Amino acid sequence: MSGARRATGPAEPLRPIPQELAAIMWPELPSLFQEMSAEIIGALPEYSHILDGPYGHAIRIGIEQNIATFVDQIAAPSTTSTLRDDMCRRFGRFEAYEGRSLDSLQAAYRIGARVGLRRAMKVSERYNLPPSVMMTFADSLFAYVGELASLSREGYLEAMAELGEKPDNRRRRVLRLILATPAVSPAAIAELAEHAAWPLPDEVTLVALGPESKLTRAALDRDVLADLSGPEPHLLVPGPLDDNRRAALDTALAGSRAAVGLTTPLGDAADSLRWARQTLALADAGIVEGPPVVRCEDHLLPLWLLGDPALINQLSKKHLGPLAGLTPTQRTRLVDTLRTWLTTRGTAAQMAELLDVHPQTVRYRMRILDRAFGDQLADADARFATEIVLRALHLQERAGPSGLPGPPSGAREPF
Repeated sequence: MSGARRATGPAEPLRPIPQELAAIMWPELPSLFQEMSAEIIGALPEYSHILDGPYGHAIRIGIEQNIATFVDQIAAPSTTSTLRDDMCRRFGRFEAYEGRSLDSLQAAYRIGARVGLRRAMKVSERYNLPPSVMMTFADSLFAYVGELASLSREGYLEAMAELGEKPDNRRRRVLRLILATPAVSPAAIAELAEHAAWPLPDEVTLVALGPESKLTRAALDRDVLADLSGPEPHLLVPGPLDDNRRAALDTALAGSRAAVGLTTPLGDAADSLRWARQTLALADAGIVEGPPVVRCEDHLLPLWLLGDPALINQLSKKHLGPLAGLTPTQRTRLVDTLRTWLTTRGTAAQMAELLDVHPQTVRYRMRILDRAFGDQLADADARFATEIVLRALHLQERAGPSGLPGPPSGAREPF
């Protein structure tokens, strides 16, 4: 049959990419890098907060290094790839430390290759390059991406061996996505949770652990998520921490320090962890007391009053400024008297009993306070703010100095 095509023999081996192509590609790299980053973030939202985070700059440099090395090897095939190799292994290690599998990184490599090939096709049309050059380019590009993936896998397996963890640690990755800043889309979290076989709860309770805490993971329910690899280890408990969960947590920690955050909707999990960490810090400072595992809900007022120590110090300067020129002993006596008056509004005799002084001493101190503060104590808003400051400073005194403005040198103590 005249229309039939004869079977052809083996295809000719592809020729090396013309070195001149590198000169055409170099001007494309800055915009190509931006396009790759945008498509990777669009397809893999969890990478958005990584590129914007503390390691973002180093990661971007690494990506640029990978792209530049490919072009360098076109210009000079003998170009060394030591830096690229090290960077790819670091990428793999980073994925392991972040609790992810290699799926996302490999997907990112594939997306980068697709974007690179798409740009090469446009350049080919612009410069009227022959099809054989593009075939060689595509073959080399995908082989290069295979090298990147292989190097990253080496780093990943090394890190996983060091961590002593199984390669598939999707649940820790779910936890990190839930707590990510900026927030990751609920769809991305739901998809990964489904792969991890972890049903998404409506509410969660976060638990902050001390850096030296010893946790027996097997004592906790299987659905409790844990991230123990960083300097601030923490857990996520689906739903509220009921009696059974609390007993299991106590067993798992065996006396180690921890703080249980408030139960919040899943989307507010980061708030629960933030409050838990603040409560843990207050417990470590001795400001709040309780068992090794303290609960935020038992210490909401201290948590609120001491949530921003620097702001409390500023408020104390503003509302307790009239006492700044006194000695520490004078200020302590007047502050105790003022706090007792604001809290009880009692008579001199009642306040004297609480302060363990003579009623006449209370009257004398109140006259001093009236002269020092003037109309401030008559204004409802100012009086409320002053009481808040005094309560916060009283809590701070459990762990250290009150933070009131210091006295000038040479001040005397007349009472």
